[in-house]
Amino acid sequence: MKMIPIFFLITLLHLSACNQQEPGAAFMLAGDEPLDKALKAELADPALQDTVVKTEAEWRKQLTPEQYYVLRQEGTERAFDNKYNSNKKKGVYYCAACGNPLFSSGTKFESGTGWPSFYAPIARKQVKEVEDRSFPGEVRTEVECARCGSHIGHVFEDGPKPTGLRYCLNSAALSFREKK
Repeated sequence: MKMIPIFFLITLLHLSACNQQEPGAAFMLAGDEPLDKALKAELADPALQDTVVKTEAEWRKQLTPEQYYVLRQEGTERAFDNKYNSNKKKGVYYCAACGNPLFSSGTKFESGTGWPSFYAPIARKQVKEVEDRSFPGEVRTEVECARCGSHIGHVFEDGPKPTGLRYCLNSAALSFREKK
């Protein structure tokens, strides 16, 4: 009988050790290619940890009308008629409102939906997922930029491995920097 508590203690310690992330694990979601040093440094930049707060007048002045509609009014651009759906270049996708790095081309895939789709963000802390009941009769998960709260798109559970997720994003909510 004395062995049972010892067994449970060993099992508990083993499970908690398995749950520990290795250093830098928050930056390991970029798909098949590891993140380069410059991007890791950018993600660790203290300036990117600051929340961006602006008035709606400031957002209107900074963004194009389409960007404002998508990012601030939670609109959706037309499928197949957008800038990044067919983009095959390697690089990083940023929030068009605040410059927060969000997704890597390493996780981009062709979903057939007409919007750029990714199976994982560049790091979990870069995006925020919020319940969305704006579409009648459906509960969806909205994806927001974790830094400025802008609407980026939605995430669905019908994506490819390894996550099974499809982050379906608006090109108008993104900017892209090609990897040189």
